[in-house]
Amino acid sequence: MTKAPHYPGKTAPAPLRGARTISLAVLCLALAACGGSQQTVRQSRPPARAWPAVQPADPAAANAVLMRAISLVGTPYRYGGNTPESGFDCSGLVNYVYRDMLDLRLPRTSRDLASFQGPKIVPDRLAAGDLVFFGQGGNVSHVGIYVGEGRFVHAPSTGGTVRLDTLDGSYWRDHYSGAKRVLN
Repeated sequence: MTKAPHYPGKTAPAPLRGARTISLAVLCLALAACGGSQQTVRQSRPPARAWPAVQPADPAAANAVLMRAISLVGTPYRYGGNTPESGFDCSGLVNYVYRDMLDLRLPRTSRDLASFQGPKIVPDRLAAGDLVFFGQGGNVSHVGIYVGEGRFVHAPSTGGTVRLDTLDGSYWRDHYSGAKRVLN
């Protein structure tokens, strides 16, 4: 039985089997979000809004989480998936990254992650490594890992792959339901 996608839209083409391609721009973005290189990354179009740069409480832990999450971009989506070999759903990706890099055990579902202990974060105070949640009608149905500059890594939908998106995208902006900080 296949699960309905989290959102409508085109699916990304399947990556080459076993290949992991990380653009230099994405790596610079992640490093800058964690207080690394301050090199400016040129984008083809400016972001819809300016996102404040908030330093994570533990830059080394945030950097480890971001590098691992970004390294998984292109991994196929699979409902219930929680490893690079089997693919990921959104909460499986979050759990895998935090467990693999920090040995941090988190709740398995996006709804339980949203209820997990930790401070709630307003959008202008997001820091690299925060969890961002989406849903509607007060129900959380999706989670991703905030990278910085309004971007997050997530496993979006059936037929897609783990990817980097922007919180300013119309779907994500309209379905944003909050954020939690798990790195303290």
